[in-house]
Amino acid sequence: MKRTTKSIAKMKGVSKVAMITAYDALFARLADAAGADIILVGDSLGNTFMGFDSTVPVTLEMMAHHTAAVARANPDAMVLADIPFGCAGMSFDRLLDDCRALYQKAGAEAVKIEGGAEIAEKVAGLASAGIAVMGHIGLRPQQVFKLGGYRKFGKTPEERDALVADAKALEEAGAFAVLLEMVDDSAAEAVTKALSVPTIGIGSGPACDGQVLVCTDILGLSSFTPSFAKKYADLTAEISRAYSEYVADVRSGAFPTPREAK
Repeated sequence: MKRTTKSIAKMKGVSKVAMITAYDALFARLADAAGADIILVGDSLGNTFMGFDSTVPVTLEMMAHHTAAVARANPDAMVLADIPFGCAGMSFDRLLDDCRALYQKAGAEAVKIEGGAEIAEKVAGLASAGIAVMGHIGLRPQQVFKLGGYRKFGKTPEERDALVADAKALEEAGAFAVLLEMVDDSAAEAVTKALSVPTIGIGSGPACDGQVLVCTDILGLSSFTPSFAKKYADLTAEISRAYSEYVADVRSGAFPTPREAK
């Protein structure tokens, strides 16, 4: 059954939302077959697939290219695309054009935007225009240096209250869900209880209404696995073994055999 903002909303307090990143049709099909509710075409593709040191160099054109590849897999999971660095800070008309491009040209079914109360007015405008928006608070990778590096957010009462205020502002603006990244467990629980829309956590404890992980972390394809991620496979070792055997067989003449030459 196709996942929509309405079906995701109904999962709050009933069933945990499972979200996985994917950047192409192959990984999208695999995530969808596993039963993922949301496939996030994250700007994390900059770090994981494109060789960048951060998400900052990722452009709208890159996001559209990869979103279109995921959408072509025609998944039952919702296709959620990240709005890349800088776009949310542009004029509303420019942001709306960017979202429309991801919808109309790439096949996105919702977008995720980093920011709190300061972007609520734009989120409201997008919602009025028919764009489904997931908010993203706590650690915002696009602003990691401005925010003081990679750390937990919400450890102090002041930060916790600010996170709750940001999340409520996004909900009131029309966001269908809010992602909490690297938020202290107790603060994430407070945010989750304060909202009627689902929260999706990454490094934010078990109280959130759902969880998201980067596909390369799940599969053991990352050179560095964050402490909050669980590696469910070691595909780096398996792929390295397969590639090495292939190269050795080519050089020795063991491949192709008469069977593969038919």
